[in-house]
Amino acid sequence: MAHFERIRDVISGPYSPEVIRQRTATGWQMVSIEWRRELPESEAPTQGAFSEDIPYGLRISDDCQRLEIDPVENRTLMLMMELLVQDFPYSSIVSDLNEKGLRMRDGRPWNRVALFNMTPRLIEVGPRLFSTEEWQKVRQRFSK
Repeated sequence: MAHFERIRDVISGPYSPEVIRQRTATGWQMVSIEWRRELPESEAPTQGAFSEDIPYGLRISDDCQRLEIDPVENRTLMLMMELLVQDFPYSSIVSDLNEKGLRMRDGRPWNRVALFNMTPRLIEVGPRLFSTEEWQKVRQRFSK
């Protein structure tokens, strides 16, 4: 059975065909291109278009039939939750996330406002996080 690795390049500037050449030269195959635009007030979303963002911590599965856990975003949620439970201030949590190289979906470093805006998602995902083996290990560290 073949195993595949996936990466996501976040484009923050003008498109460069050089990126595609570099990836192709190292064995990568392009599997999708995602486009985004801001709709004018007078225009409604097209039929079948996403009308809301995919919740942080999830991604579209390879078969495009469901959402699945995104390992990097899930790790980020777990770290946020762990540090919040330990009552760290937002500024410390943001520093820790950025020092570990974890970035927001758009590729920018975390900031306090973005972390605060993640609170509803943390509340939503909390029961799933708290039931994992990884969280049980975190909990044991807290009790020491």
